[in-house]
Amino acid sequence: MSVNLYDYAYNLEKALRQSDEYTKLKQLYDEVNADPAAQQLFEKFRNLQIELQQKQMMGQEISQQEVEEAQKTVAIVQQHPTISQLMQAEQLMNTLFMDLNKIITKPLEELYGIPNAQ
Repeated sequence: MSVNLYDYAYNLEKALRQSDEYTKLKQLYDEVNADPAAQQLFEKFRNLQIELQQKQMMGQEISQQEVEEAQKTVAIVQQHPTISQLMQAEQLMNTLFMDLNKIITKPLEELYGIPNAQ
């Protein structure tokens, strides 16, 4: 019996789009983008987050000034109710993806074993 894994992947994509988690995330994302002030604040936060992640990945040091700016931006973003809810919804989706990844990679873990597990 041959299985087309791509068919299952596309079905999973469809299921994700119909999930409560994604629906809530999309609703909150749309609400943030409908509010110009919230959109600008969220965009600033995301750009700063991406910039710092890129620096880390490239092995560049993050300055104390950048750390302080990031902390201030996070504090401001967390005070905005819709953006804060959006960030919580993103975290839920991230947890869902990590759980799905564990399920998907289980056959390989079973085949090769888990490194350093004794």
